[in-house]
Amino acid sequence: MIGNWSGTVGRTIRTPAAPVTYGLIALCCLLFVIGPASGLNPAYGAGDALLAAQRAYFRRWGVVPAELFEGSPRAALTPATALFVHGSWVHLLGNMLFLYVFGAMTEHRMGRVQFTLFYLGCGYLALLGYAAANADSGQSLVGASGAISAVLGAFLYLFPRARVTSLLPFLFFLPLRFPAWVVLPFWAALQWVAAGRASQGPGVAYLAHLVGFGLGLGYAWARFRPPHAAPSRGTPPGPPAARTGPPDRE
Repeated sequence: MIGNWSGTVGRTIRTPAAPVTYGLIALCCLLFVIGPASGLNPAYGAGDALLAAQRAYFRRWGVVPAELFEGSPRAALTPATALFVHGSWVHLLGNMLFLYVFGAMTEHRMGRVQFTLFYLGCGYLALLGYAAANADSGQSLVGASGAISAVLGAFLYLFPRARVTSLLPFLFFLPLRFPAWVVLPFWAALQWVAAGRASQGPGVAYLAHLVGFGLGLGYAWARFRPPHAAPSRGTPPGPPAARTGPPDRE
């Protein structure tokens, strides 16, 4: 799950067509509804039978750190399958809201194929990093948080002044507009503090959020940083070239 801060809930920027982002949202929602965590599929039963089905489902498709590094091919795939599994309605809706707000413009800037590989690759590495730091844990970890955190990191670099609407609990949940360069570093700082205070066991995987955010920010910087023209031989170097990326959107 992205985190327990209500944070960003809307956007004030016009979103381009983003079939990959919307496809990911639809797929995660579909898999959740037909799976045992939603409680809507009668095939999984009710009561204790449903709880047992949920535990088995999460263990099969989620990341179990203690099993991941044993060399099992099936376990090696779980950091990818876990990206499409969510533990509750709140978990699902929170993650999908962040993906909806920040995914479309990031996909438009990167392109569909690159964005798909970026999302899956960073999500896999974020969960792998969390598992490596909790290698003895036998509790399953599920959710798209690591991948979505990477999208947030990339968005911060690509659109630092794009304004997003946020709800801040300590300001009585008033909807306020802030640029991304204010909202997203603040969110990352909250994840850092929460990760330092987190008890053992997955719960909310704040470390996966931080790893994903760092990967996304680093990738966007490496891939989309403005080129610098090499000075001609015999002439003194001039000032750095102006940024050639897309204009910031308000």
